[in-house]
Amino acid sequence: MNELKNILIVRTDRIGDVVLTLPMAGIIKSHYPNCRVSFLVREYTSPLVFEHPSIDYVFILKEKNGEILINENINFLTNQKFDAVFIVKATLELAWILYKSKIKYRIGTGYRWYSFLFNKKVLIHRKSGDKHELEYNIEMLEQIGINEDVTPDNVCFNIQIDNDSKQKINSLFNNNNIKDEKIKIIIHPGSGGSAFDLPKGKMKKLVNRLAHELNVEIIITGNENEKELCKYIVENLKVSDFSGKLNLKEMIALIDSSDILVANSTGPIHIAAALGKFVVGFYPTIHSMSKNRWGPYTRKRKIIEPENCKNLSTNEFLEKDCMNRININDVLNSIKNIITNIEKN
Repeated sequence: MNELKNILIVRTDRIGDVVLTLPMAGIIKSHYPNCRVSFLVREYTSPLVFEHPSIDYVFILKEKNGEILINENINFLTNQKFDAVFIVKATLELAWILYKSKIKYRIGTGYRWYSFLFNKKVLIHRKSGDKHELEYNIEMLEQIGINEDVTPDNVCFNIQIDNDSKQKINSLFNNNNIKDEKIKIIIHPGSGGSAFDLPKGKMKKLVNRLAHELNVEIIITGNENEKELCKYIVENLKVSDFSGKLNLKEMIALIDSSDILVANSTGPIHIAAALGKFVVGFYPTIHSMSKNRWGPYTRKRKIIEPENCKNLSTNEFLEKDCMNRININDVLNSIKNIITNIEKN
């Protein structure tokens, strides 16, 4: 496909999904160096593609009050004259918009009733969780003649750090007396609800023990809706609570300025992995939510799963209260081992 000069990648869902799609841009550029590569994202995830060296243009999905503006998006995308588009996470609305935008090659899943709107179909069942989400994304590039083996050792995310946000984080560190010489651990207890979480009582116990047993700086993060959860977890502890204080650019800068991130299966754990930080993640053993498909894509990770909960249905997993079986001693020991590793290096 030597005629490809203008490619669009569409990923309009959540933070972690966008992070795991970013490597597509660099791989396309390495094979088609003169091609214009654009990303279509939602406004709130756009900081992830901020000044990315392999992304030429970032377009924001046109919406009003949470509703996608069909005709406005069609008119805008038609004017861009794309040669090919990758619909990484398909929906009927997006499929229709891209079909009507007169894009020559429309690459998307072959397993939806509306897949006739795509003229290059990807026949991959992702729900089985046989591969990682990032690897499934890269596999889509075979439709334009790119066969690339990606691993945690060679993957490149290229998330950029905003200078103004970096300065804000430095100010927050100064104002909260967070010392540069100490290991900084971010605890991000909330999630977007796409997987089952470590119960908040166990997260509270973990933070309590970290605060009393380790000489580290502990920072808790969350969005505006998670402020009460964060307040519950850090009650009466010497912990810096940044919940509700950071936008996404600032959250990226905070993670870049820290050493370890502890979280459930949620966007910040993927940002941390992409920035080369150590991560500790809590993951269910259900295939569609598992570490195999949704874990942070890095060697610098420790995944904690519940004991004796493999090969269960979702209902069985919930009935057995499996995430509550995670042993906090195991988590604490894993964090201690990572700190030892950091201090050695």
